[in-house]
Amino acid sequence: MQTLYNFATGPLLWASFAIFLAGSVWRIYSMIALARKKEMSVYAYMSWGFSFRSIFRWLTPFGTLGWKANPAMTVGTFAFHLCLLLLLLFAPGHAEMWDYNFGLAIWSLPEWLADTLTVVVIACCAFFAFRRLRVPAVRYVTTTHDWAVLLLVFLPFISAFLAKMQLGNTLFMTLLHVLSAEAVLIAIPFTRLSHAIFSPFTRAYMGSEFGGVRHCPDW
Repeated sequence: MQTLYNFATGPLLWASFAIFLAGSVWRIYSMIALARKKEMSVYAYMSWGFSFRSIFRWLTPFGTLGWKANPAMTVGTFAFHLCLLLLLLFAPGHAEMWDYNFGLAIWSLPEWLADTLTVVVIACCAFFAFRRLRVPAVRYVTTTHDWAVLLLVFLPFISAFLAKMQLGNTLFMTLLHVLSAEAVLIAIPFTRLSHAIFSPFTRAYMGSEFGGVRHCPDW
C-alpha cells in the first residue's frame, strides 16, 4: 500500500493536474468555438462592465435574486466553497504539498481550524444530499450522475477527517483521500463539476444580456 501511496502522490498527482489543465483548456476552447458557430450574437452584446457587475454580485452572499430566493442554499453553497478553497490552499498537508512539489512556501491553517472547516464541508455535503431527497423540484431533476458527483466530492473530506481522527487504517484513509481528490480534479472538466470553470462565463453572459439588452438586474 505504501508503494501505491508513493505513486499516487507522485506521478499520478502530476498526471491528474495535466488532465485537469488540458481538459479545462479543451472545454473552454470548445465552448468558444461553439458560440462562434451557433451564437455569434453573444459577442455583439458582451459587456465587460455588466459582466464584472454580475460576477461581483454573484460572489456576494445574497447579492443576486437567486441567492435571496434560497437563503439556506445560499449559506450552504458559500460555506462549502469557502471552506473547500481554504482547505485546498492552506490545509497543513496541502501546504507541505505545495512546498514539496512546486517550491511554494505558503502559510497553513492551524490544525483545529482545518478540522473545523473539514467538518463544515462534510455537513454541507449532507445538506446537499438532504435537499436532493426532500425538495421535490430538486429531486425531480436529480440523476445518478448528480449522486455520483456528490459522492466523489464527499470522499476526499470524509477520508481526510477519518485519517486525522485515526479511525480505521490511517494509511488506507490517506490513500483514499489522495486518490479521490485526484479523481475530483480529473472529473472537473468533464462532469457537472465543470461549473467551476464555466460559472464566470455564464455570469458574464447573463450580466451582459440582462444589463445591456433587458436593462434589468440578472437572476
